Amino acid sequence: MSKVLFVLTSHGELGDSGRPTGFHLGETAEPWRILRDAGHEVDLVSVRGGRPPVTGYDADCPAHTAFLADSEGGALLDSARTPEETDPGEYAAVYFVGGHGTMWDFRGNQAVESLARRVYEAGGIVAAVCHGPAALVDVRLSDGSHLVAGRNLTSFADAHERARGLDGVVPFLLQRALEERGAVHTHAPDRLPHVVVDGRLVTGQNPASARALGERLADLLGAGGAGGTAPVPPARFPSHPDRPRTPDPDPTRRHVP
Repeated sequence: MSKVLFVLTSHGELGDSGRPTGFHLGETAEPWRILRDAGHEVDLVSVRGGRPPVTGYDADCPAHTAFLADSEGGALLDSARTPEETDPGEYAAVYFVGGHGTMWDFRGNQAVESLARRVYEAGGIVAAVCHGPAALVDVRLSDGSHLVAGRNLTSFADAHERARGLDGVVPFLLQRALEERGAVHTHAPDRLPHVVVDGRLVTGQNPASARALGERLADLLGAGGAGGTAPVPPARFPSHPDRPRTPDPDPTRRHVP
C-alpha cells in the first residue's frame, strides 16, 4: 500500500498568552488509525525533530489512548525526523496536522512548504486539517502559482478564532490568509465537521473533521477519486484545551454543505 507522511508542529506556546499548545492529538490519532487499518504505512516528522508538544488529549477517547499506547507511534514521535531530513519522494500523501502551534512554525518554513509542493507535483495528495493549512498559505508550484489559488478548501475559520478570543494572539488569521492567496474557503458552523476534497487537495475544518478527513484520504489512496465536499455527521471530538468550550445551541444540528 501507500506511505503517508504526517507533519507536526514543534511550537508549544500560544503566543504571549502563557498557555501551552502543540500538535492536536485527535487530529493525529483518528487519521493514523484509519490509514493503518487500511494497510497504509504512516511516518511522522516534526518541525524541529523529536517528540513535539501535544494538545487536545482526551483520556476518555479510545483513539487517543490507543495512539499513545501504540509502541510504534510513540517511537515515531520520539525519533521524529525534521522536514529537512525527509525525502518527499517516498510518500503518496502528506498530511499537515493542526494545533495552534502550526500558526508559528508552518507558514514561511521552506522545508515544510517544500514537502507540500514536491508531493503535490509528483502526483501525490496534500491534506491538512484545522490550523494545518497554515503550511499551504505560501506554497508556490514550479510555475509560480500558489497551490491554493482557485482551490476549494477549508480550515479553522476566522470567526471561530475570534469567538475564542485568540484572533489577537495568533500571528495571522488563517482563513483570511488563504483567501488572499485566491483560495475558495468554506466552513461549517463551529465544532461541526466539514471536509473538502478538490482533486488531490483534502482539507478539514476542525478536530471534529479529522475522522472524515482520514476516511477520504484513505479512499483517495485506495482508488483515486473526484473532488467534492463531504457531508459528514458530527463526530465526538474534544476541542483544543487552549480554547474555552461553549456548547452548540442545537447539538442535533447537521451540516449539509
